[in-house]
Amino acid sequence: MTAVKDNLENEQMHIQFAELPVFNQDRAKKFYIDHFGCAIVADVPMGADGWRWIELKFAGSETNLHFVKRSDDEPADQPVMVLVDDNVAGTAGTLKSKGVEIITEPQAAPYDPGRTVAEFRDSEGNRLVISSS
Repeated sequence: MTAVKDNLENEQMHIQFAELPVFNQDRAKKFYIDHFGCAIVADVPMGADGWRWIELKFAGSETNLHFVKRSDDEPADQPVMVLVDDNVAGTAGTLKSKGVEIITEPQAAPYDPGRTVAEFRDSEGNRLVISSS
């Protein structure tokens, strides 16, 4: 175990992508590009059903966002991802002004009063958190 740990400490390990369930890939891609300035890393056919392998990148992040088929049509009742942004109120305000559903207005995080959080719903019904660092 020590050899594995020592080996990992010498390398830059990171998460390549986080999967986000979506119904409509084009709508989700547009949402994240328009609202967060994501760049397209990949958008290629995958399979016979028309589904594509799409990865988007947030500026300054090593982890990409990858869309997977959503298995149900229920909006997520728990957050599926946390985005870190030191201007939580500004970002939430901008999203709200563009018609994005804000679930929880910016407030002190109940688990960390020094941190500000807000929650919103994306175009696919996913519940996401914006959190200060």
